Amino acid sequence: MCALMAKDYYKILGVDKNASDEDIKKAFRKLAHQHHPDKQSGNAEKFKEINEANQVLSDKTKRQQYDQYGSDFVQGNHGGGGGGNPFGGAGGFDFGNAEDLGDLFGGFGDMFGFGGGSRSKKQQGADVVVDAEITIQEAAFGTEKKFNLNKLGKCDVCSGSGGAPHSKITDCKTCGGRGQVKRIQNTILGAMQSVATCSDCHGSGKIPEKRCSKCDGTGTHKRHDDLNINIPAGIDDGQTIRVTGHGEAAPYHGASGDLYIRIHVKEDKNLHRDGEDIHSDVHISYPRAVLGGEAKTHTLEGVVTIKIPEGIQSGELIRLKGKGVTKRGGARGDHYVRVTVDVPKKISRAAKKLLEELDEELD
Repeated sequence: MCALMAKDYYKILGVDKNASDEDIKKAFRKLAHQHHPDKQSGNAEKFKEINEANQVLSDKTKRQQYDQYGSDFVQGNHGGGGGGNPFGGAGGFDFGNAEDLGDLFGGFGDMFGFGGGSRSKKQQGADVVVDAEITIQEAAFGTEKKFNLNKLGKCDVCSGSGGAPHSKITDCKTCGGRGQVKRIQNTILGAMQSVATCSDCHGSGKIPEKRCSKCDGTGTHKRHDDLNINIPAGIDDGQTIRVTGHGEAAPYHGASGDLYIRIHVKEDKNLHRDGEDIHSDVHISYPRAVLGGEAKTHTLEGVVTIKIPEGIQSGELIRLKGKGVTKRGGARGDHYVRVTVDVPKKISRAAKKLLEELDEELD
């Protein structure tokens, strides 16, 4: 074992002695991927050596002791428990970075007991997704919507504690209030110590002397919740609003999930949205196009009268500044009215004579 600890851990990870914690982490992850035993080109011994180096250099105390004592790190027992083993545990690794390894190796981490399935953490409540249909005006200016949700919520009898009324809540005896228990597993890399969620308190670290009769100690049950949510001005069709902590409650004091509201904007027969701008159409007669005048068009605020300039051409746009959708910061986009000049198919003799005179004048 002395010969093992005489190895240069910095050299094993390929980093400088002044390397930052982030540099060490990056080097470890890169080499761990390269020598992963599950890979065809993997090397279990090399993988074990990389882990040894990482467990020392990623721990500030162990790294300081290693830098100070060198090969005496183990012989002088400066490294802590486990009979001088700098990693602790029963002759194996105490994976202080177990969560990192679980994320890195996926099923490999689960197999050794430090993957996502057995990681020591409280339960997480499920997310809830609902749909909200709003008008183009509500999307432009914002609105408030009421939602009636049937979801797993905090128990209204025990307020989520899991205990019967007036029942004391004490530390879990199985895990000593830590919410997690340690275990040793024999793997291809030797004996490994991992951390798992306590099965008695489910990671909360607390146990009621008497369970709540309504939720059976979980602290949650199905219930109806009415929730008023502000829909922000400027939101668009297909966007989603996230309301943190308003999803389903988690049993045993875990964190609640989130509520996601998917927005659907109803189609409007008179108005069309393009980003923060609004578009509408107006039809005018040929004489009005020539002489100018007024016309009515639909806007976000309702029907308004707009001015038609003399000589406007069919297809031209009239800009109504600041009459579009509300932007971030409170400013608004614009409204564009597309003008269509209607040419009659049939006219009276008098009208035809006037148009012939106009045609001669314009020639």
